[in-house]
Amino acid sequence: MPKSRLIGAKAHANRLKKLTGETMIREVGKALFVAGEAIQVEAQISITAGAVSGKNHKPSAPGQPPNNDTGDLAGKIETKQVAPLVVEVSSNSAHALPLEVGTSKMAARPYMAPARDAKRNEVTQLVRKAVDRAVKRSKSGDT
Repeated sequence: MPKSRLIGAKAHANRLKKLTGETMIREVGKALFVAGEAIQVEAQISITAGAVSGKNHKPSAPGQPPNNDTGDLAGKIETKQVAPLVVEVSSNSAHALPLEVGTSKMAARPYMAPARDAKRNEVTQLVRKAVDRAVKRSKSGDT
């Protein structure tokens, strides 16, 4: 039986390396950071939209995002890239966790989980586009 030769095997192997390598990680990592920032902004908007600070401040209803009062909660939400493919959106405000999940004395006023859920499709599209860009670059030989 004659030996068959696989044509283009080396090029295909190189392309696969690119798809699992630095280019893919860089593209997807950038998309994840942009997605994190979109979630951050969505959470900040949910807190500040229509809220009244100071003397006329009214707490939000249970189950609704907290109404902005001092600006501490919205102002301390941040997006961090903690690893090449890991992005965290968090708040270091002392009020963050009790408002998000509630306490024995107060019902939850979630703002992060609803922001994440509201941006789910956008995040998916950002990552898909990043993967598509990396795949196209692997075909063209760009890095």
